[in-house]
Amino acid sequence: MDEDAVVAGLGAAATPAEITAALATAKAEAVVAVLEPSVAVDCAVIGCDSMLFRDGRLRGKPTSADAARQAWLDMAGTSGELHTGHCVLRVRDGEITHRVTDVASTTVRFGTPSADELDAYIRSGEPTAVAGGFTIDGLGGWFIEGVDGDPSAVIGLGLPLTRRLFARAGLSLPELWAANPVTDERG
Repeated sequence: MDEDAVVAGLGAAATPAEITAALATAKAEAVVAVLEPSVAVDCAVIGCDSMLFRDGRLRGKPTSADAARQAWLDMAGTSGELHTGHCVLRVRDGEITHRVTDVASTTVRFGTPSADELDAYIRSGEPTAVAGGFTIDGLGGWFIEGVDGDPSAVIGLGLPLTRRLFARAGLSLPELWAANPVTDERG
């Protein structure tokens, strides 16, 4: 999937929510295109994409260590809105029967890492692999002061929103849980 082409196709007036929803949809559609026939008999495909909106700009993954460093220097001590687009495609007999999308927006409050902490974080490689150059569930979590909104959406899959999308697609969490029981290997 060519993310730049998806974004360009939306036009310059597209909002952060529209962009992340379109990217999530494109990812889900790309998965459906390569599903094994035995899986495509009856399944749900979830696509998600996140981008950070700060200072009037939408930011994806930093393209280099230098870009990640500059992003952190700019956002330290501030906040930004992380937009996570979600798309659920319900597939039956190889055909998409439901297509539902929505976006979770969460305010992230950034701390100020010391120079040594920032150097170590950049060297880890994590900030160039994730939207906005940070995580809350990895090394970057040490530098997040808080989130206002759904923390699972910041991790990448907003559970409350996905539950609502499942319901709109005719999927029941209790039925999915029953059909896919968790096995307890602890004894």
